[in-house]
Amino acid sequence: QTQPVPNPVSYYLHRSPWWFHRFETLSNHLIELVFPFFTFLGRRMCMVNGAIQILFQVVLIVSGNLSFLNWLTIVPSLACFDDASLGFLFGTRGRARKEVLDLQREDAAGQTPKPNKAGMLMRRVVNISLGILIGYLSVPVVMNLLSSKQMMNTSFDPLRIVNTYGAFGSITKERTEVIFQGTLSQDPKAPEAVWEEYQFRCKPGDVYRRPCLISPYHYRLDWLMWFAAFQTYEQSEWVIHIAGRLLSNDSTVLSLLHHNPFQGRAAPRWVRGEHFRYKFSQPGSSSAAQGKWWLRKRIGAYFPPVNLEGLRGYFQSRNWPHPLTQPNR
Repeated sequence: QTQPVPNPVSYYLHRSPWWFHRFETLSNHLIELVFPFFTFLGRRMCMVNGAIQILFQVVLIVSGNLSFLNWLTIVPSLACFDDASLGFLFGTRGRARKEVLDLQREDAAGQTPKPNKAGMLMRRVVNISLGILIGYLSVPVVMNLLSSKQMMNTSFDPLRIVNTYGAFGSITKERTEVIFQGTLSQDPKAPEAVWEEYQFRCKPGDVYRRPCLISPYHYRLDWLMWFAAFQTYEQSEWVIHIAGRLLSNDSTVLSLLHHNPFQGRAAPRWVRGEHFRYKFSQPGSSSAAQGKWWLRKRIGAYFPPVNLEGLRGYFQSRNWPHPLTQPNR
């Protein structure tokens, strides 16, 4: 429920029994903290770990739209499998299979050239030196890992040889969303003002809209809106930049959205951001029977109503081109 862009399977997995979530957590700890050491216990145990890691990533791929992250994580696990275990991937008449079999026959017959002792020594020196260098540079990385103020996506040396990486520093326990709304009303505070919602391609908005399935594709703007929702617009100023573009019906920004309520009409006079708390509806409930995938409750305003003239100074102070001075694209 709280991942950046849930998919339809996420809806059902989220509502799984409590014991299933306990099992998920235990399995996650074992797969990420224990099984990787199987890599150093021989080829057979390495293959066991590789198979487990691939299966684990496939489960994650099915459970949500985590873009290309899990697909890339599968790649290193393939190194655990030898030629014999991967031979089924190649046809009996394939060139790659023939070349591998030739190399294996030469090795078995002792026809491969003997390694040069000087070359072996040099290679060992290079490997040990590289290991010592990486170990030394990794000290601050490990200290950061153990710190209560852990930094994510940070490099610890000028050449960026070692660094920390993480898609998320933490996951929130509740889901909030920023909903862009526009109106043609002259007065945004008027009770009769009609506010119409913009819909993004994949992120939650319309509660009746089924979660999308896009993995391994990635909608960057939808992803960033997830981060913006648990920050303020002062921390994510680009949100106001988008609001300004929506006020001018900018085709570049609108091409990133799923639904523009002002399509074929005049541009909105005002745009605002509303802050909502979202959660999945309960399968089998009356809300689900009505076709609602989500339930939402308004938290308050994320940013107040803005218009193009009022944003002029804001844009100029940040050296952003004002939409009024740019041709509509």
